[in-house]
This record gives sequence, C-alpha cells and structure tokens, in this order.
Amino acid sequence: MSDQATGLLSPWLRRRRLVEVARHVEAPHRVLDFGCGNGELCRYVAPADYLGVDIDAETIDEARQRNPQGRFELSVPRDTRVDRIVAAAVIEHLPDPGEWLREMGGYLLPAGRVIVTTPHPLSNWPYRLAAALRLTSRQAADEHEQMIGLKQMSALAERAGFIVMRRRRFLFGLNQLFVLGRPSEGE
Repeated sequence: MSDQATGLLSPWLRRRRLVEVARHVEAPHRVLDFGCGNGELCRYVAPADYLGVDIDAETIDEARQRNPQGRFELSVPRDTRVDRIVAAAVIEHLPDPGEWLREMGGYLLPAGRVIVTTPHPLSNWPYRLAAALRLTSRQAADEHEQMIGLKQMSALAERAGFIVMRRRRFLFGLNQLFVLGRPSEGE
C-alpha cells in the first residue's frame, strides 16, 4: 500500500476534500468513488448506492474492513451506471486524464456529474515542500503527473463531452473542486 496516509497533515487534508465532495453526493445519488482509498466517502452515501474502486488490493481490503456496509472493487464493473463519479485527489496522478474522463462518461447517467478535487497548479511548490517536511505524503507528491487548472480542466472536459459547471478553490486556494456535467444539462 502506498504512503498516501503518511504525513502529519494528510488526515486533515483528506477530511477537507471529503467535506467538499460530500456536498455533491447526498441521496438519492448512486456514487462511483474512483480512487476510493479507505472508503470514507461511503459514510455519506446509502450503502446500496455506493461503489468504491481502487487499483490497490491492500487498500480495498482496508476499505472493506473499515466500511463493511460498502461495496468495494478493484475495477469498475462494465454494467455500472451512476449519478455521481467522484475522483478526490486522483486526476493529477493519471497519465491521461482526458481518456479517463471519456471512460468515466460511459458509466454516468445522462444528468450525472463528475466531481473532481485536485491541487491548483500554483500549489506545486507548497505541496513539494510539505512532502519534503513529511507533513504530507512524499509518494503522492512524486506521483503527480500534472497539475490541472481551470483552463486545462475545461479543455479536458470539453474533449470528453463535458463542461465545467462549477469550480471552487479551497484549502487556502491550494486545492480545487470541479463539477463536470454534460453541456445539455443545467444544474
């Protein structure tokens, strides 16, 4: 398992992201939590409406132990259809976030939303410094493929058939939440 949970500030940062995301997943939404980690978001969603996915088998085992009422898998089942897809602190680690968004679009119901949290591009040096001081995960900082701002997210979303419906910066502006939807859907 990676050291995503290491660092003095990591639990606090994870909770702050969770609070931001939780506002967008309340019932009656079916939720796919991509990169679910230990599955904390499951506590905000009805068990029958939650699916947590993570590529790390140890992480999935931990999520199942912590949240026996949730459903956790190593990959997204093909027949999955949800109202909300959450990727909290995930997209910046992906080699091709545009392809990931296109793939996720196949799991999303017509009026669904993709909720993404990601560090703001200007936060790169503060995150690297915090990781060097062991305040946050050194591995997580090293695994950042790219930092995505509003302009880049808008372009990625558009190429995947989405638009940015909402953006909010939080954690002193170092992090951001994006809500993506299909252009024909209003919120």
